[in-house]
Amino acid sequence: MPAENIVKQIYRPVAMVGQVYAKPWNSAAGLAPIGNVLELVTEYKEDVETQDDMTVAGGAIHAERRRVTGATVKAKLADISIVNLARAVYGVIDEKDAATITDREYTAYLGALLPLPYIGMTGVTLKTGADVATATAVTAPGNFEVRPEGIWFLPTASGLTNGAKIWVSGSHVDQVVVEHLVTKAPELQMRYAGINEVMQGGAAVVDLWRVSQGVTKQLALIQPKGFMNLEVEGSLLQDPTITGAGVSKFMRTTWL
Repeated sequence: MPAENIVKQIYRPVAMVGQVYAKPWNSAAGLAPIGNVLELVTEYKEDVETQDDMTVAGGAIHAERRRVTGATVKAKLADISIVNLARAVYGVIDEKDAATITDREYTAYLGALLPLPYIGMTGVTLKTGADVATATAVTAPGNFEVRPEGIWFLPTASGLTNGAKIWVSGSHVDQVVVEHLVTKAPELQMRYAGINEVMQGGAAVVDLWRVSQGVTKQLALIQPKGFMNLEVEGSLLQDPTITGAGVSKFMRTTWL
């Protein structure tokens, strides 16, 4: 049907779901899906200034001026992907391919955990002694446990003394480290492909041209019920690369 008929539609209830895509703003990268987004909301702030009408008794408004003072984008992300997490905590991603470590020097404290530089270590061997050349092997049974988070030394270890010098060898699998709070707020271009569940053919695409994403409000590392989500919000900024009369530098909605 002609586009004019879309404008004339009166019955148009809306209940949207759909996919959200994002990429670094003003980059040559492609828009990539960010997973399951439970909520996506835009909010607007407005400053209202009025001038009193002093020509009549009882008071009235002579004139009014309204100016938008800000626009905010809020999202609740269900998928804690590495990219989503890094953006939400102002993080830097460090990819660590599988490798081995040999004779790394540490100190053993009985009844305590030794955090290794990598997690998920396998084939771990341990030696103790004054120096690596003369160190003797320590067997795991009765002395230590290899856990995903490190080496746990038993309080009753028979082959180790508290504060003993040790050398650790082993292998680790591929893993990724996210260093938190080490970079600035990411600026993103976003596109939301909306599907209207209550009206067939009422799909919409929303473009958010430049969003400065804020840090997440919390990371629910332990909670009694539910799932971890990333709740983030950011400012909708002007995109100076967009030009033309009647063309928004902020966002755009296209309806079918």
